[in-house]
Amino acid sequence: MYWLHKRRDGSTRLILPATPVVDLTRFMRNMTITSPNKRLLLAWFLGIPFSYFAVSYMENFYPTVLEVALWTVVFHSLFSLFVHYLLGRISTEFRSDRMSASIAAVLFAALVIFVPAMYFTARPFPNLFDAAVFHLPPDLWLTFVLALIPAIPVSGWLLSIAKTKHWDESRLMRFVDENLSGLMAALLFFAVYLIFASIFNRPHYDADDIFFDADGNLYRWRYATEKYRDYYWRPAHPYLLIIVRPLVSMLALLFRGDALFAAFTLNAFIGALCIFLVWYFVRHSLGKPLYALLIAAIFGITSTQLAFSSIIETYIYLSAIALIFLVLLLKDKPLYMQVIAGLVAFGITISNVGQTFIAHFFVKRDLKQIIIYGLLITAFVVPLSLFHNWVYPNSQPYFWDISTLEAEGHNQFPPTLQRAEYMTRVIALHSFVTPDLLIIRDGWPFPKTWMFRASIKKDPMQLARYNNPLQEGLLIAWIGLMVVGGILFLKNIRKHDIGYYLTFIFTVLFNFALYLQYGKDVFLYATNWTYAILLFLALAWRDLADKRWFQIVLLVFFLLLLFNNSHMYQTMLEVSSPSVPSPVWR
Repeated sequence: MYWLHKRRDGSTRLILPATPVVDLTRFMRNMTITSPNKRLLLAWFLGIPFSYFAVSYMENFYPTVLEVALWTVVFHSLFSLFVHYLLGRISTEFRSDRMSASIAAVLFAALVIFVPAMYFTARPFPNLFDAAVFHLPPDLWLTFVLALIPAIPVSGWLLSIAKTKHWDESRLMRFVDENLSGLMAALLFFAVYLIFASIFNRPHYDADDIFFDADGNLYRWRYATEKYRDYYWRPAHPYLLIIVRPLVSMLALLFRGDALFAAFTLNAFIGALCIFLVWYFVRHSLGKPLYALLIAAIFGITSTQLAFSSIIETYIYLSAIALIFLVLLLKDKPLYMQVIAGLVAFGITISNVGQTFIAHFFVKRDLKQIIIYGLLITAFVVPLSLFHNWVYPNSQPYFWDISTLEAEGHNQFPPTLQRAEYMTRVIALHSFVTPDLLIIRDGWPFPKTWMFRASIKKDPMQLARYNNPLQEGLLIAWIGLMVVGGILFLKNIRKHDIGYYLTFIFTVLFNFALYLQYGKDVFLYATNWTYAILLFLALAWRDLADKRWFQIVLLVFFLLLLFNNSHMYQTMLEVSSPSVPSPVWR
């Protein structure tokens, strides 16, 4: 609607109503894509390697030109926004505390280099590593490059909406902002774990016990194929499949039904989740984000994490649920959430519910509540086991069928002094600092790479050893750090609440007693104690957490550990490669 106004000189002018003009201006302002600022353009450029990695992985399931173009626009728009936010955070951190920001920058730079370094470690083994999984075919390179261009206006438009809608105040962004360094460390380790999960769980590894006595072939079948029966017929994992297989199935929907890649991805993701949970626990226990980052990074590069974040089994899930339970206690979450976590721990492996009782007892110190917790666990385990065997019939015996335990006799050994000594070294040392692995050639379809070998068929007990100056230096440094942690714990034993300390001590003792008589390679169970030892030390070192010299010591230790422990993957590749024929990947 408009009016014509006649002037005194006889001319006329068009008058538009005031309110529509204001509305139109606001509408145009909201719809206008702000011209990209320099930081957004820099973020667009820096995000290209991350987008390429993600798009290349998704191209395995969405191979057409249109699909690759769409994934590129989506991923790169989001990565550009994230890097834009990250650059702002880096600038803020350097202005507020240059030294802390520099330590974090060195750590993340090492992890960023670590990802392609591990890719090039695997590349010389084409019969094991399908490099095309993480590369686009040449005929799609142009599609990827052209699709990067519309990501600029899309990311600019999203940034404009984010500012208008105050997304920075949303719950999600507050979570990201508070936990950024933990999330970033977990993401970078996820990329490494995924590379090797895509190698060591391929069908050509068609036997168990190859790596650290893990049943990789069995659990690849159980999680990712229709052959879900436990061919060892063991009752120790009462309702494992109704916990893990639905997660694999949900990922498989994204991967167009490829359950094998879903299992790879899930295993690596759970390993990365463990790193984030360690960061979260330390950060929210002590309120020191840089210190939490250093602890989480050391945890991520331990022998335990490298091995079991990359080998499909049950153990990385046990570590994750134990850490989740600790976080629930730390945040004082309701009892029903603790019960759910306890039921998951029981369902994956019966003995691991013991760790939740230990944590609940020492942290809560409430006898009535722990009795209720125990009764609720007891009430649900039988129905869940019945439900599991209804969903997956003839998959395994019920946990109360003790007659099936006789089959586990070959894994039981007398508790000798030598076994106790070797197991102590595995728990305290080998789980963190990787030695030269044992190479066992006993007529198995594959040579075995283990940490420890029990006295089988009267053969002498064996233990992996530290044989070069770097390994020995790291070993001495790690022992020194543990001694310092022990002294500080005793010094401050009356100063701090020792509930979590006792939880970690008794968790290690519980597992020591349990596996003193069980297991051919006790490193197989390292996920049950590695997190506990490191979190104990993280709490014990709290008086040193803000000391620059100690932060630098931890950083240097992490960098050297990164270099040393990554050779575990190299050994596993070199030893197993001659036994694997060259498959046709595509």
